[in-house]
Amino acid sequence: MELILTGIFWLIIILLVHTYIIYPVILGFIALFKGRPIPDVTSQSLPSISILISAYNEEKVIEDRIENIKNLNYDFSKVELIIGSDCSADGTEEILSRLSKDYNWLTVKFFKERRGKAAVLNEIVNLAKNEIIVFTDANTKFDKDALLKLISPFSSRNIGGVCGRLILEEPKEEYESTNKERLYWKYETYLKYNEGKLGILISANGGIYAIRKNIFKQFPKEFAVTDDLYQTLAILNQNYGFVYAHDAKAYEDISKEIITEFNRKVRFATTNFQTIKLFRNLLVNKNIFLSFVIWSHKLLRWLVPGMAILLFIASLLLINHSKIYYVSFIIQAGFYLSALIGYFFHKLNVNGWIFSIVYYYLFTNLALLVGLIKFLSGESTYTWDSTPR
Repeated sequence: MELILTGIFWLIIILLVHTYIIYPVILGFIALFKGRPIPDVTSQSLPSISILISAYNEEKVIEDRIENIKNLNYDFSKVELIIGSDCSADGTEEILSRLSKDYNWLTVKFFKERRGKAAVLNEIVNLAKNEIIVFTDANTKFDKDALLKLISPFSSRNIGGVCGRLILEEPKEEYESTNKERLYWKYETYLKYNEGKLGILISANGGIYAIRKNIFKQFPKEFAVTDDLYQTLAILNQNYGFVYAHDAKAYEDISKEIITEFNRKVRFATTNFQTIKLFRNLLVNKNIFLSFVIWSHKLLRWLVPGMAILLFIASLLLINHSKIYYVSFIIQAGFYLSALIGYFFHKLNVNGWIFSIVYYYLFTNLALLVGLIKFLSGESTYTWDSTPR
C-alpha cells in the first residue's frame, strides 16, 4: 500500500508541475523558434464575412453592440450581421426589429421556443451568405480594427480558424474585488498566443473568433457542448490550422459577482468534458504534438481537482513515513486554510490579495469538480440565463 501511495503522490506532483510550469515554458520556447508570422491583407483582398450572434434577453446591450459593429473599420459592402433571438422575453426583439429597418446589412431571426445558443447558431449559419463566419456575443465590444486583424490570416489557405484577443475589464460599479478572473485570463491568453503561433490553438474565445464557412461543423442536437471549443477542435480535426490574432482586440466585462462566475464555470466544465469526448481521437492522434497540447492545456487542468484530492489523501496517509510527506501535508493544509481566509475576506468584501487569489483558484477548481460530476451523471442543459451585467 505504501508503494502505491508513494507512486500516486509523485505522479500527481509531476503532472501538476507539468500543467502549470513545464508546459507553458515548453510551449513558449517552441513558439519562439517555430512560430508562424500572421499574414496581412490589403483592403482590396478582404473576404466577405458574416457576423453571427445568438442572443437571449440582451435588451441592455444589443443596440450598443450593433452600433459597435457599425463603426468597425471594414468594407460593409462585404459584411452581413445575423442575429438570432432565442425566444427572448424582454425587449430584445423589439429593438432588433427596429434596427433591421435601418441597416440593410442586418438580418434578424426570432425563434418561438428556447433551444440554446448552439441550436440558434446551427440555424443562422444556414442564413450566412459569405465565405468567412465571425462568431461573437451580444456583450462583446470590438476594437475598431478588430475585424481587419481577425480576417487577415485567412489569406493563407491552410488556416481554418482565427481567434482574437479577448480583454476582460472590471465593471465600474458593484464589482467584487475578490474576483481574480482577470489574473487567470492573462495566463490563459499567454497559452492561446503561443499555441496560435504554432497553428494549433486549442480553444477560441467565444466573443471573437472566425472560421471558414465551408468547414463549419453543425453542433450536436442530442447534448450540449461548449460551442467555441467544439468548432476549434472540429477544425483541427480536419487538419486545418487555428491561429491567434493578438491585435484583433475585443472587450467584455467580468461578471460582477463571484457566484455568477462559479455557475458559469460549472456550466462550461460540464460541456467541456462532453465536447472533448466527441473528439477523443485527438487525445491519441498521429499529430503527437497536438495531442500533447490538448492533454497539457485542457484535460490535465480539468482533472486538477481530482488530483488535488488524491494528493491530500496520499500525503495524509504517508505523513509518518517521511518528512517530505509531512511538509507536503502542511503546505496543502496551509493552502486550504488560506482559501478559507480568502472566503471570509470575500464575505467582508476585503481584497486580501494572496488569500483572494488562493480562494479564487480553489473555487475555480471546485467548479471544475462539480462540472465533472454533472458530466458523469449526464446532467447538462442547452439553455441558461444571460450573465447579469
